[in-house]
Parts: sequence; C-alpha cells; structure tokens
Amino acid sequence: MSDAFSSQTALVLFSGGQDSTTCLAWALNRFARVETLGFDYGQRHAVELGCRDRLIDGINGLRADWAAKLGESHTLSIPTLAAVSETALTRDVAIAMGADGLPNTFVPGRNLVFLTFAAALAYRRGITHIVGGMCETDYSGYPDCRDDTIRAMQAALSLGMARSFELHTPLMWIDKAATWKLAHDLGGDGLVDLIREYSHTCYLGERGAQHDWGYGCGECPACSLRAKGWREFLAANQSSHYGPGARRAPNR
Repeated sequence: MSDAFSSQTALVLFSGGQDSTTCLAWALNRFARVETLGFDYGQRHAVELGCRDRLIDGINGLRADWAAKLGESHTLSIPTLAAVSETALTRDVAIAMGADGLPNTFVPGRNLVFLTFAAALAYRRGITHIVGGMCETDYSGYPDCRDDTIRAMQAALSLGMARSFELHTPLMWIDKAATWKLAHDLGGDGLVDLIREYSHTCYLGERGAQHDWGYGCGECPACSLRAKGWREFLAANQSSHYGPGARRAPNR
C-alpha cells in the first residue's frame, strides 16, 4: 500500500470490464476506502453493468482486507449521451472505421462526461481521488483516452470545483498483456479467474460464447484486444498456473 493514499478514499469508474476490474483491485491495494461508479448511457453492451455485482462479490471473497475497504456502489443514468451520438456503441450498426480515421465505436465526449459526473459525485462525498481505466497503449485511437486529455481534465475539474482532484490511470502506459499481469500481481490466480469468468468487454454485448479469456463475440475490436493480450500473457507466463494447460475459465 502506498503511504500517500493509505488513509484516503478513492472513487473508481467501474464498468464491469477487464480494465475497470483491474483498476478496482489497484485502488483497493492503495486506498483506505474505495467506492465504485458505473454509467448507464444507453450502451449497446449494457450487459456489462450486470457484471459488476458478481465481480464485487468475487472481490469480497478474494481478500478480507479488500472486502473491508469496499464502500458504496453508485450508478448514474445519462441517456442523453446516446441521444446525441450516432455510434456503434449506442446504435445497432456495424463496427467500422469513420472518415475521420476513428472507429465508429468512439462516443464523442464520453470520458469527459464520465469524469465530470464522477468529480461531481466525488465532490459531494468528500473524495478527491478518481481512478479510471483509460489507456493510451492498447486502445482504438480514442482521443479522450490520451494522457494529455486526462491531465487537462484534472486541471479543469480542480479549477472548476475549487477542489484538488487527482485522476489516476494505472493502465495508461501498459498493454492488455500487462493488464492481465497486473491483475495477477494484485490478486493472484483468483482475480484473473474472476475477470475471465465475470467481467465483460465485448462491444456487442455477447455473453453466449466462452473463450479462454472470457465471454464475447471474439471478433469486435474489444474482444480482439482482450484475446491478444491473454495469449501474450500466457506466452510470458508458461511456468505459472496459466501455462498451456489453462485454456478455459472455471465454471462458477
């Protein structure tokens, strides 16, 4: 645990996905208390919101000290975000690249809106630390995932609310293979199995097919990144529990 944060509270943007679950474990390892926040914005893969309770139950069972730190779980509904966007995450359309060079899974302003609402909630609850899974290494080119964007948002939120917020992005400079490794470093085989079985990444909201790395369509950009990271994580950890024989998440 970092002494700098060991007596403070953090608010984690917790979608129910691989990245946000890893960030939740990261925060539980550092802060005295951790609250979570999810957003219902009319996303096509809203099934992710239903994964959060099972993930939190699993985390509670992994380590007693984590269970003692977990605080309130919040959900904010912001359907306006879907109403003003025409994207493959908020409409039933094929995933493709746009004329601007960005995939049509990009929801303009999404992370800016998320962080603003998170800061408003944190302000009311006396929290100054906000944790998000934004990443500039393994991402689809989303401009609101860049470190420069997050730093600018930190300055704007702190100025606009007269409170010194600190935005933490522990995944910013690591790829998906390293994200799997970070989860293992934080919570061992138990956390990795929990992420494989219960977290959700697939943009299409597919929970029918179970793969080595979890559930999903196996073809969308989110599934492809997650699967590629899993294979690379396995290759780098041949002597661990996750060697060549560990090919499927356990039934729970």
